Amino acid sequence: MPQIALVPRPRSVEVQDAPPFVLDEATTVVVEPRPELIQIAVLAADLLGRVGEQAIQVRYRDAGERGVLLLRLTDELPAGEEAYRLTVRADRVDVEARSSAGLMRGVVTLRQLLVRDRAGRTAAPAVRIEDSPRYAWRGLSVDVARHFFTVEELKVVIGVMAHYKLNVLHLHLTDDQGWRLHIPSRPNLTRLSASTAVDGDPGGFYSPSDFAALVQYAGARGIRVVPEIDVPGHVNAATHAYGELTPSGEPTDAYTGIEVGFSFLTADLPATTPFLQAVFGDVAAVSPDAYIHIGGDEVLTMAPEEYASLVATASQAVRSSGRQVVGWQEIAHTPLEPGTVVQFWDPRVDSAPFVEAAKAGAKFLMSPGSKAYLDMKYDASTELGLEWAGHIELRDSYDWDPATLIEGMPPEAVIGVEAAVWTETLRDLPSLMSMLLPRLAAVAEVAWTAQELRDWDDFSDRVAGQAAFWDRLGLRWYPSPQVEWRR
Repeated sequence: MPQIALVPRPRSVEVQDAPPFVLDEATTVVVEPRPELIQIAVLAADLLGRVGEQAIQVRYRDAGERGVLLLRLTDELPAGEEAYRLTVRADRVDVEARSSAGLMRGVVTLRQLLVRDRAGRTAAPAVRIEDSPRYAWRGLSVDVARHFFTVEELKVVIGVMAHYKLNVLHLHLTDDQGWRLHIPSRPNLTRLSASTAVDGDPGGFYSPSDFAALVQYAGARGIRVVPEIDVPGHVNAATHAYGELTPSGEPTDAYTGIEVGFSFLTADLPATTPFLQAVFGDVAAVSPDAYIHIGGDEVLTMAPEEYASLVATASQAVRSSGRQVVGWQEIAHTPLEPGTVVQFWDPRVDSAPFVEAAKAGAKFLMSPGSKAYLDMKYDASTELGLEWAGHIELRDSYDWDPATLIEGMPPEAVIGVEAAVWTETLRDLPSLMSMLLPRLAAVAEVAWTAQELRDWDDFSDRVAGQAAFWDRLGLRWYPSPQVEWRR
């Protein structure tokens, strides 16, 4: 029987004692002629064609020929929008799902199954897989404020995310060092505050058309884009562009360091509320996602009452645009509307307020710094990254359970898992990928695979085979000594 080395591990895998499916000149993708399904079929044909180094056609009729890859929507699967069934036989492959996103997950699984056999053919073993994710929110937060990453660079990140069935790209678009999204009602945010980055490196920003292209590219791969505008702290880029946001009325100097907690908005200034309303309204106009992230972290010099007032103002601006609110864990110390998503990042603090917030209707997204912050150094010798949350080796990113991370948290309050990568020391795509890989694959399995099916020894054996894929794409990655890599 062939080894099935899939990441993340599926819910159910049945390997058949039968010949494999071979990609050849007869291989064709068949799908119903609906726009959203045609898009997936074209992507599938391109993806598999690259693996097999041949052109694969898309058709809209299944006449039972050999070599068909059929993509089909069905309700005959377990509940869940991303549930899918993949059946690989010698003469055909069937991918069935409840939604187009589920079809994409099935295609990605097939992509991982395809390998070169001893005869030089590109083949997938005969297998039946039924699968669905543990959590609906499986994300990666990328900080593009401290160092800017272009749309083309983020497309590479999206491709890796899709390969491991992650489905949310959370973009940290603003911080003290730079503002990365054009806001039509406040053009100075990018005119004056987009060109800076940490250490004086080049900046940049996304125009509305850039952002739309990114959303479209990610959406075609089953990935949502959630924008973050970080307030009421981390706002030096905003106060540099608009002096009326400071008590003195004078703009702050540009900032290219990496300290946190020194910048803030002021609740009783006349410009503050209109600024928040305009910015979040403009973000909603270019972002189709149901969620907007308001930040809310590391406001170290503000009275609790003023902080709560500013969080409420930002939240109301988001809700008035028809969107739901996400914020870092500090917002749990303020009154929250039911359904607000709290992103938990610092396990070193008292957990009681989070449990109370959950009981009041808040939902939680788990991003513990000591497990899921992938800009932390692997060990003391790692050249890049920071160390405030400790060192995070591959196993550290794998060995944790989101449901038990906060003692007393109702399991049903946890809606997902999100890795985060902050870019104080990451200036380019190779350095970014070297911190994401292999740890992003570990967090992806934490988010997708049921806890009872996860096992470190099993994962380390399966992830070892991913090295050849990363090499083939030319991605830089960290060869963790915890794994016997197969390249």
